[in-house]
Amino acid sequence: MHRIDDDRADAWFHALSDRTRRDILQRVLTGEQSVSALARNYSMSLTAVQKHVAVLEGAGLIIRRRHGRETLARGDAETLRSASDLLTELEAIQREHIARIDEFLAAETDSAPTDPASSDPASADPPHRKDRPCLSPTSATISTP
Repeated sequence: MHRIDDDRADAWFHALSDRTRRDILQRVLTGEQSVSALARNYSMSLTAVQKHVAVLEGAGLIIRRRHGRETLARGDAETLRSASDLLTELEAIQREHIARIDEFLAAETDSAPTDPASSDPASADPPHRKDRPCLSPTSATISTP
């Protein structure tokens, strides 16, 4: 597992936590676009879109450059791949943890007695004897079977 700077990971996932920013990232991953052209896709001001692009750029997910009077943005697939690798590593850790729990539970099941009635005195009595009242699960009233 390679170590990724926590601040960098925080910036990635903060940037990706917003629906508009994810949409902007998808658009610029397919090809470089001007920020003003991107802004036409949203019902918000150009300034608001520029702020979203700035967050994505700060996280390293977008690269901006000036071309004349336009600001062009393109996605940085390498950075996105690093974020994806981090999620894959976290998933592997979680899967390993779940596998250990499964192994523990399987070992517990294998070591349990085969006849639970012989080792558990509470299970020697049937749960609903005819001479005992029982609690109805639906009405929560005591009834006699």
